[in-house]
Amino acid sequence: MAEPEPPATSPATVLRVPADDVLDATGIGHYVRWLATKRGLTFDDYQQLWTWSVSDLEGFWSSIWDYFGVRGNYDTVLGARDMPGAQWFPGAHLNYAEHMLGGPDDTDQVAVIAHSQTRDPVTLTFGELAEQVARARAGLQRCGVTRGDRVVAYLPNIPETLVAFLACASLGATWASCAPEFGARSVIDRFAQIEPTVLITIGGYRYGDKNIDKTSDVAAIRAGLPTVEHVVGVPYGPHRVADALDWDELTAQTAPLTFDAVPFDHPLYVLFSSGTTGLPKAIVHGHGGILLEHLKSHALGMDTQPGDRFLWFTTTAWMMWNVLVSGLLHAATIVLVDGNPTYPDLLEQWRIAAATRATLLGTSPGYLMACRSAGVEPARDLDLSSLLTLGVTGAPLPGTGFDWVAHQLGPDLLINPMSGGTDICSGFIGGSPWLPVYRGELAGPCLGVDAAAFDPDGREVIGSLGELVIREPMPSMPVRFWNDPDDRRYRSTYFETYPGIWCHGDWVTVSPHRSFVISGRSDATLNRGGVRLGTAEFYTVVEELPEIDDSLVVHLEDRDGGPGRLMLFLVLGDRADLGDALRARIRRALREQLSPRHVPDTIDAVPAVPRTLTGKKLETPIKKILRGHPVSEVISPDSVNDYAAIRAFADRAEP
Repeated sequence: MAEPEPPATSPATVLRVPADDVLDATGIGHYVRWLATKRGLTFDDYQQLWTWSVSDLEGFWSSIWDYFGVRGNYDTVLGARDMPGAQWFPGAHLNYAEHMLGGPDDTDQVAVIAHSQTRDPVTLTFGELAEQVARARAGLQRCGVTRGDRVVAYLPNIPETLVAFLACASLGATWASCAPEFGARSVIDRFAQIEPTVLITIGGYRYGDKNIDKTSDVAAIRAGLPTVEHVVGVPYGPHRVADALDWDELTAQTAPLTFDAVPFDHPLYVLFSSGTTGLPKAIVHGHGGILLEHLKSHALGMDTQPGDRFLWFTTTAWMMWNVLVSGLLHAATIVLVDGNPTYPDLLEQWRIAAATRATLLGTSPGYLMACRSAGVEPARDLDLSSLLTLGVTGAPLPGTGFDWVAHQLGPDLLINPMSGGTDICSGFIGGSPWLPVYRGELAGPCLGVDAAAFDPDGREVIGSLGELVIREPMPSMPVRFWNDPDDRRYRSTYFETYPGIWCHGDWVTVSPHRSFVISGRSDATLNRGGVRLGTAEFYTVVEELPEIDDSLVVHLEDRDGGPGRLMLFLVLGDRADLGDALRARIRRALREQLSPRHVPDTIDAVPAVPRTLTGKKLETPIKKILRGHPVSEVISPDSVNDYAAIRAFADRAEP
């Protein structure tokens, strides 16, 4: 087999180096000083700290527990370290929600700022949030909710969703949520797996300038969830939920706010995979694993500190909602946003960041590149002086995206691209104030994450494409999948490729200085003449062209062993024409910036690139459709953002 071609990423361009006072002014600096004082451990740089964090798991994760003052006791950090099957903090009891509401001494500090296109802004202090959680907890108890029951929400990113989630967690019940843009079938496919007893929902919402009526979907969801005993309707917009307990009734009575201590791995919430084919995986996350992981990732990676303003546009169906709300663990103010993120125009997310004095803004590469293409200049038009960090996730950010951000927001801003997943509800790879910012790269592995790249034989590779693997267990790896006897689906998902090693399914290159470049999903990696080509490499080059709004690349292998067909599909911008001249420019750019093997055989225009509801391109399903598989067997209509966009690919399918 030919050796994989590494992407053209070296030498690395450093856009920002750690500040001289990084260990005095940041959360990771405070933690490093604590390690020196309390543990007698000293580290000269991030690399040394990371090496210790993955070689001494007991020492590192016990330090996270002790440093952040987790409420609870433990005798043992790791009862077993097998993957899968690691036993973290056996015998320990705690409650995630208690740590979310026990932050600042000043209960008048603002905890939540909520912006919505459906109603006026809402602000809650920590004291007001705690009171509402106590009321919702009492209401859920009157509905009969106890430890282990499931509460599900068909709700947008609004304060009531947060309140209901924390009330549920305080009781030891298990939470799951879907965003209201999901259709009824998609919601039922998820929620029915966990047999909930309570459904909390809205009847509709406003998206940009459109009122969306969801009452018929709510009725279908109720009919499809026979285990639901109580439906709670949250008043939101003009549409009301019929025959439901009103939210105000649920929260009418107050009671002391208490928290049921539960075992470390007790189910906190269930997150669902995209479910583009078949039923989504129901991924169970535990109280302790999420608590420790989010304490660590917020403070030591994103530098979330008390009093910060944390804004990340997300829906309740994406794990970033769970990460966003965990900003409360560090007494930060979280900013909740519901509606069309680009209404009335592309400047809207920046406007909200300016209005709320956000210190961290999280967004997607697609949004940043759209702003760049449209000539948006946020720092010229708005006061973004409070912004210290820009978080980026969902896809690789091209080098030109780094350039645009640095030009717009200045060299002192920490550009922090991250990559992780629903599987751990956090990041494997990301930035830190103690790491440089490398143009077009993710700065390094997160603390406590033994991330590496493996070749097909299970050997670590540097500078060449390989599978992203995790070699040591993490507390936030899933407790299990729901309804997965003997963990068969869990094991086959992560541990089939390399026994005892987590294989995530991303194709990455690790540099000598241990930064990462993600080249796409390994199951969508293109194999042309024995050379593997990452799809993200194509998108980085093609989508830099001003005529191109979006793209998708697929390789159809020849059934007789020939070179096959490399097919590039483009979504053209306004007034762009896919003629011979543009095709030639695209081929030349791919040849010169990547390699001759990256030059496609065909280049065609399509109306849109279909994506999952969390924004990932449907590379593998589209490949199957082009191979002639029936669309109905490949993609669930409710799992994609634009089902009609698939027709353009089905029309090009092989006979």
